[in-house]
Amino acid sequence: MSDSAVTDATRASAKPAFLPARPYFSSGPCAKPPGWDASKLASESLGRSHRSKIGKTRLQYAIDLMRELLNLPDTHRIGIVPGSDTGAFEMAMWTMLGAKPVTTLAWESFGEGWVTDAVKQLKLDPTVIRADYGQLPDLGQVDWSNDVLFTWNGTTSGVRVPNGDWIADDREGLSFADATSAVFAYDLPWDKIDVATFSWQKVLGGEGGHGVLILGPRAVERLENYTPAWPLPKVFRLIAKGKLAEGVFKGETINTPSMLAVEDAIFALEWGKSVGGAKGLIARSDANAAALQKLVAERDWLGNLAADEAIRSTTSVCLTVEGADEAFIKKFASLLEKEGAAYDVAGYRDAPAGLRIWCGATVETADIEALGPWLDWAYSEAKAG
Repeated sequence: MSDSAVTDATRASAKPAFLPARPYFSSGPCAKPPGWDASKLASESLGRSHRSKIGKTRLQYAIDLMRELLNLPDTHRIGIVPGSDTGAFEMAMWTMLGAKPVTTLAWESFGEGWVTDAVKQLKLDPTVIRADYGQLPDLGQVDWSNDVLFTWNGTTSGVRVPNGDWIADDREGLSFADATSAVFAYDLPWDKIDVATFSWQKVLGGEGGHGVLILGPRAVERLENYTPAWPLPKVFRLIAKGKLAEGVFKGETINTPSMLAVEDAIFALEWGKSVGGAKGLIARSDANAAALQKLVAERDWLGNLAADEAIRSTTSVCLTVEGADEAFIKKFASLLEKEGAAYDVAGYRDAPAGLRIWCGATVETADIEALGPWLDWAYSEAKAG
């Protein structure tokens, strides 16, 4: 090991001298883009109707930037919808499910949430394929004559699907991807995705409350040719007079958006362009994840909840801590927060006790590197306590 990889006891004997410059490691809402400042946000649209010319122009600009950064084909539509990623995914479920049998995949809490809604709210009888936290189910079990719901990147488990190869090209059902902590961090195969949802608050470091719904042509066909058996709330309605409500995908949102949140997202998207677009954002996430894995490799008390590197998230990285229970992790995270060394790094409440470090593109690699000595210090202090 390097000279930094001395024994844990020696390395953690004193409080580190240097703090991460930006100790924002929350997995949502995530760190703002470097250089962000509220005074830099455009304000001309604030206090104006979102249906005014300037309001529609800014909303369309946000959609155009997302399309550009995602390299999204013209066949796919992008809509800004209420309720963050959850609202977007619920909208997709309520408007399109029921036409075919349903398969739901669950290996973390949000995937389990879609199972619950499919069973208890929509009264469907889905095929459920599960795996424990840190694992991925056997994707070969999926029957693509069904509609299939899954999380591309499990934010609460640190597990992702490795690629889109398992999604059948000749599928009869639709693929529904909750991709909220994957979009802008992975090169997504859009020809394999019929429905994708995400929120600005993850890889872009935007504000919460707004979701993004991406529909491929097969999803649009379903919407225009299928009417669910259940009533739809107004905020879920995507069809008008038997056709897709195209205005939703041109900035005419279903309900009133926060134009301040829109301007914040535009700032993040423009920043994304400045660092190389999709490739640049992915490279930043990969570099951060690699830096964190180096810290893990140098410490025998740290590990990965997702042991298999091929399915390990490079954004929401979930770590195990030797001998830790929920109380230990709470103390560990509190010590870091009190020192201003790291904020919001305790694992998700439903996940096994551990740490969760966000490595998305808005985090600086130098701050991940600076975190290492503070992890040693907090671990030592928590054990001593």
